[in-house]
Amino acid sequence: MRFQKLIQWSAAAALSALPIGAVHAATGGEPAAVTQVDIAPCLAATAADDIDKANSACAAVIDNEKTAKADLVKALIARGALYARHDQIDRAIADDSRALLLDPTLADIFNARGELWLKKGDKPKAVQDFGAALKIDPNHEKAKANHKAMARELERIGAQMAVAGKPSFNCARAARAVEKAICGNRELADLDREIYGSHLRAVREAQSPAEARKIQREQDAFVARRNAEFGRPGYDLKKAMQERLQQINGVDGY
Repeated sequence: MRFQKLIQWSAAAALSALPIGAVHAATGGEPAAVTQVDIAPCLAATAADDIDKANSACAAVIDNEKTAKADLVKALIARGALYARHDQIDRAIADDSRALLLDPTLADIFNARGELWLKKGDKPKAVQDFGAALKIDPNHEKAKANHKAMARELERIGAQMAVAGKPSFNCARAARAVEKAICGNRELADLDREIYGSHLRAVREAQSPAEARKIQREQDAFVARRNAEFGRPGYDLKKAMQERLQQINGVDGY
């Protein structure tokens, strides 16, 4: 009997030493309340564009293990947008990336991160993010415009790379020494192609047939002079080609 009373007394003492919430849980009452993380200061600081306050207020939310997933995503998006506005691109990308890991259905954030990749000069990653945004929301107007513009840009870059280092003529048929020199030098080959392209544009945009014929005579004279003077002492082929390109396009370029 005395032993039974001793056990009852020990159990009562143990319960009295617990916090009230834990006692309720231990005795089958209401579970202890979970303290909610307040994200309002983080959102207010980012909305006010106060990066100093946001750094501390948002860190208190983002680094807290008790923060609810939905609130964590909101805080990351808000801080990421703030970093983007202040050109802290890497930090903004990091926050957007973490938000997307938590919720990969955010078309706006894929598009926002794509624009950040674009600022960093990473066009393939930008296109990938714009495409991801469109998979989620095919009617996302900004993502559609961004994806279309970047697809055209990558196509243009690809076309340039395909002809990089190639002149306007077929090197397999190059007979003159000057032509072989152009084919053997990537910079000269690019210059030759630019001259040829600019010449065709100038002819196409001529105001009259007489002006077009004049432009063609100038080009023919340049090529004849180039062929005749190449290899002579003092003749600078690269300089001559640069001067011809400037002559066609004007001092300020096309």
